[in-house]
Amino acid sequence: MSAAFSISDLSVSYGKVRAVKGISMLAGKGEIVALIGANGAGKTSILRAITGLTRPERGEIRFDGERLDGTGPDQVVARGVAMVPEGRRIFPFMSVRDNLLMGAYRRKDSAGVSADLDAILDRFPRLRERIKQQAGSLSGGEQQMVAIGRALMSKPRLLLLDEPSLGIAPIIVREIARFVTSINRDHGVGVILVEQNSRMALKLSSRAYVLETGRIALSGPSSELAANDDVRRAYLGG
Repeated sequence: MSAAFSISDLSVSYGKVRAVKGISMLAGKGEIVALIGANGAGKTSILRAITGLTRPERGEIRFDGERLDGTGPDQVVARGVAMVPEGRRIFPFMSVRDNLLMGAYRRKDSAGVSADLDAILDRFPRLRERIKQQAGSLSGGEQQMVAIGRALMSKPRLLLLDEPSLGIAPIIVREIARFVTSINRDHGVGVILVEQNSRMALKLSSRAYVLETGRIALSGPSSELAANDDVRRAYLGG
């Protein structure tokens, strides 16, 4: 498979603690790939390395043939990668509209920005109803919609999602899952999904990596991992 995104021998350390220990992974163009594992397995550290928020100790990160490691977050966004961080990290005292427009800060095509804003509000009608409200006044699920919409306003070709279901009501989780599937299917946006809801992650993705203490313990097609007895016992509740 021709990979649009690849990681080779990536190691990430925080002081003397090595959080990621020489992992390698691939994501094909327009593919949804899941990273699953317990807290502290290294999933978020991998995303931080991809986005330039954390400088890797060793290894290469490539997207469409260009190296991302060693570049800053602004350049990573410019190359078509956007991240929805764990905990959403919206701007609570700004309106929903202004939060969404922050995602388009690099863009110069005002007509395109306006059209994309409308498209996101069509997909998330709750946000259209609350467009002038301070984002911090929204529910957790609605704030997650804002965070995802803000990332998409940069027109990414690869979207990184860090624990999108965390602390959100199941009905909103299902709505977000449908949205992720639709942007992948309709617009070809690749997705790297970090998720402790392993059942959902394996259902949404075509391929997955299971991380344990900074290393890849298992990898393969998501359907096969979902049927793996070890994965079922450890991550799927039986």
